[in-house]
Amino acid sequence: MTQEDEIKNLVTILKRGGIILYPTDTVWGIGCDATNYQAIEKVFQLKKRAESKSMICLVSDFKMLNQYIENVPEVAYDILKYAKKPTTIIYDRPLHVAENLIAEDNSLAIRVTKDAFCKKLIQKFRKPIVSTSANFSSAKTPQSFAEIDPLILEGVDYVVNLHQEKKSGKPSAIIKLKNDGSVRVIRQ
Repeated sequence: MTQEDEIKNLVTILKRGGIILYPTDTVWGIGCDATNYQAIEKVFQLKKRAESKSMICLVSDFKMLNQYIENVPEVAYDILKYAKKPTTIIYDRPLHVAENLIAEDNSLAIRVTKDAFCKKLIQKFRKPIVSTSANFSSAKTPQSFAEIDPLILEGVDYVVNLHQEKKSGKPSAIIKLKNDGSVRVIRQ
């Protein structure tokens, strides 16, 4: 199956409110439409994750980032431009995403992906996609596709048939940027 075929299949599943298992710019991820409340519920249930623990979503570029965050602090662009590894930023006041994706403090973690596959998928889908590690909530993050629990594989609607032999990278760095100018490193 070609990458284009996979992306076409994934977009169909995402539009139907399904959940996917896909290779991201960091680790294998469970994903869904970041604007679909029910799809996000399914991800929480599959991971056995408390809804109070919010999840990351991926966007394709700065233009898309600006559509989903009320006010992107100027420093975010510099952080992302010079970051040596995938970097997720937690922003205040997200827009146009499902309520159950937004943290209690009205923030949302977003990563502008540089991965070619993810970027193409998000561009074709034209909305952000949830990206949470492919494991149960308290379990260790799988370092490869082969380490993903069979119950996770069975619990998604579609598994990407690409890059399954590739070793996963490390989880992204996470930085919280508040609109008041404060910056806090959550994970390096």
